[in-house]
Amino acid sequence: MIFDSLNNSARYESVHPRLKRAFELIAATDWTAVEPGIHELDGRDIFVNVIECPLKERADAKLEVHDAYIDIQVLVTGDEESFGWSERRDLKLPLGPFSTEKDIRLFDDVPQTYYTLRPGQFTILFPEDGHAPMVGEGTIRKIIVKVRR
Repeated sequence: MIFDSLNNSARYESVHPRLKRAFELIAATDWTAVEPGIHELDGRDIFVNVIECPLKERADAKLEVHDAYIDIQVLVTGDEESFGWSERRDLKLPLGPFSTEKDIRLFDDVPQTYYTLRPGQFTILFPEDGHAPMVGEGTIRKIIVKVRR
């Protein structure tokens, strides 16, 4: 898991070959003007899900993991969004099988820690990161950029 300011995104471009292109696309787009939904940025290698949604209580936000994609999550509007986080290897309470079609498996474990994202910041979540997004109060607009591993 990486948590930082978008101003520092260049520091992470060498972590994966597609991250540089993903951050270029993030910076080049006015995400307040893009319709909610899934938009391909570089075919299925890099795509984005633009969502507007109410935030949840901690108990209602389930930890999730992905196998095929790395997430870059950016808060576009709203005051803040909190994330629960746990190491994937420590997750013990699956809420069903892994969905290859949706690239997700949910868990009912309690996160090991929480951190808070504000506009202008991002988090990168790798397959080894269990994460429970969209925790807090109010409604937000965010992007989830999916980068194929």
